[in-house]
Amino acid sequence: MDEYGVVIPAFNASGTIAETLRSVAAQTVRPELVVIVDDGSTDDLAAAIGGTDLPLKLLRQANAGPGSATTRGIAALSTPFIATLDADDLWLPTKIERQLAYLRGSPGTSGVFCHLRTFRNDRPDVPEDATVPGWSRTTMLIRSEVAESVGPVVDPPGGRGEMIDWIARAREAGLAFDMMEEVLALRRIRPGSLSYGRDATRDRGYLEVARLAMLRRARNKAGAG
Repeated sequence: MDEYGVVIPAFNASGTIAETLRSVAAQTVRPELVVIVDDGSTDDLAAAIGGTDLPLKLLRQANAGPGSATTRGIAALSTPFIATLDADDLWLPTKIERQLAYLRGSPGTSGVFCHLRTFRNDRPDVPEDATVPGWSRTTMLIRSEVAESVGPVVDPPGGRGEMIDWIARAREAGLAFDMMEEVLALRRIRPGSLSYGRDATRDRGYLEVARLAMLRRARNKAGAG
């Protein structure tokens, strides 16, 4: 069965989430459920998500970070496949169809990602020429049992690096993730977003992720010795 659900963590995303949802609604394979987790927003997210015919579930929590919101959304799904998406990014129409087909043909693969292009805030019609491998929430489609075996998406200090940490833990557990060469998603670059620019406070998350990975490797070596 190709049934899939979508998890969208959202924090003050009322200006972009309607466009994000339109890109989900435009998929050639329709989702069974889209779970939006409002991570303590102070804007009117509920009003922004109205007007779509997608099957939606809105959950709310005190601000805890995108990892926490992603984990909660995944727990609300019972579909065999799970896709995740940031509340300001976009999918191209065949994204899920192409990834589901890939996983059908690769039964040993636990999850698949894709390449993406970036665009500047309100110009998705003018994406940048360069494509990059999207090891990110927006490009990911996984089998549901993967989330159960890897565990929660943990928010490091600063709010950056949670997906890097989660993917690393999955690989350390022996799970196989593949990268499709196709560009199937667009990543929005806008001032104020978690991924925008360099920020010493936010970038502490990357350092913490690297530190935790080193500690896990040291423990594994000690256990094997």
